[in-house]
Amino acid sequence: MCRSIKTLRPPAIPEDATEEEIRAAALQFVRKVSGFRAPAAHNREVFDRAVDAVAAATAELLAGLEVRARTREAAPAATGGR
Repeated sequence: MCRSIKTLRPPAIPEDATEEEIRAAALQFVRKVSGFRAPAAHNREVFDRAVDAVAAATAELLAGLEVRARTREAAPAATGGR
């Protein structure tokens, strides 16, 4: 995984991710997958569409996630008692 993409949900960040943070993560993902830091002019449109699509999917994912607080009592059960 691309190490420059940061986790955008609590508790990694206490507040909601901004559009800029979501777009930056999407850009890093598309760069990693495509192998291009900056695409050539003939690939710019498809590159930008991919960034937009990944950003939209990321925003949808973050909006739909339910983050539950983890308690010490629940932790052993979640790991099979280990």
